[in-house]
Order: sequence, then structure tokens, then C-alpha cells
Amino acid sequence: MAHSDEQLSPALRPRTAARVAAVQALFQIEQGNDNVDSVIVQFVQHRFGTTLTGETYEDGYIPEADVTLFTRLTRQAAGKCEHVRELLTEVLPSTWPVNRLDPVLRALFAVAIGEMEEPAAPPVNVIINEYLDVAHGFFSGDEPKLVNGILDTVAKRIKAAKAGTPSEEAEDATADKPDDGQI
Repeated sequence: MAHSDEQLSPALRPRTAARVAAVQALFQIEQGNDNVDSVIVQFVQHRFGTTLTGETYEDGYIPEADVTLFTRLTRQAAGKCEHVRELLTEVLPSTWPVNRLDPVLRALFAVAIGEMEEPAAPPVNVIINEYLDVAHGFFSGDEPKLVNGILDTVAKRIKAAKAGTPSEEAEDATADKPDDGQI
């Protein structure tokens, strides 16, 4: 059966596709305790690209993704999992431990926070919007609202840390303590 190029629909948003793939790859790494580089190779060789029969995300294929972005996001998220867990522990209610989060949400947060912390990161509102789109691709309930709230809170903390100003929580914790020179 012959296929024409007209049937192949390239990804309209290769950077978004890379983010989706990075979340999927990190999920696989966490769940299978897999090696980062072997998962990256697996994705690039077997899951990326438009297929002749038109497979989609639901079929396990990712349309033309930005491979460079995918690789960078996956590596940095895998290397920052403990840091992300600590951040999430700080911003989640004490009644909602990180391990209670859906593993896909944990992966999404790791990739998104890793991207936010890059020195040349896109604007925070762009990152949050991208990961809201990713969340809507995985979840149909309230999870995207959670993603929005958590990423917004983490973004404010990152901004405060870069500016050298303490976050509101740190200020509240030290407000009642006297200075060293005072009694």
C-alpha cells in the first residue's frame, strides 16, 4: 500500500512533544529503575517520528519532537529527582506526601522544575503553560489545577532565590526570633 506525504502530519509543536516525551521517559526511569541514557536512546530510536500508518501518542509514538530539548530535559530531571522531592515536600500540604502523588505528576514536576531552574530558561509563564498542556494530555480531572498551583509556587521560590530574597515562608519562620545583638 502506498502512502503519500500528505497523510503524514508533522507535530505542530515539537518543543511540547519533547516535554511530553521527557515526562514519559522520566516516568519509565522511575518505575523501572532504568538507566537514563538507555531510555533516551529507546525513545529516539523507537518512539519519535511520524509513522506511515499514523500512530499517535495513544499508540506510544511521539510526533516529531525536539530531540535536543528532550534529551536535556530528561537528563536534568533524572539528576534532580531528590531536589524536586524536597521542593515538593515544602510546597505540598503536610497531609499530602510526595509519594502520594501520581507517578506521572511526579515526573511532570521533575521535568518542569528542572526546566524552570535552567540558566537560560524560557519565561516562567511559558513553562507553566506548556506543562499545563502536558498535564491536560495525561489527566482529565483536577490534576492540571494542581500542576498550575504547584509550578506557580515553585516559580516564585526560584525567583526569590535568584534575587537573593527569602521566600515568605522563610521570613515568617524567622520573624519572631530576636537578632544576635538583641535580648
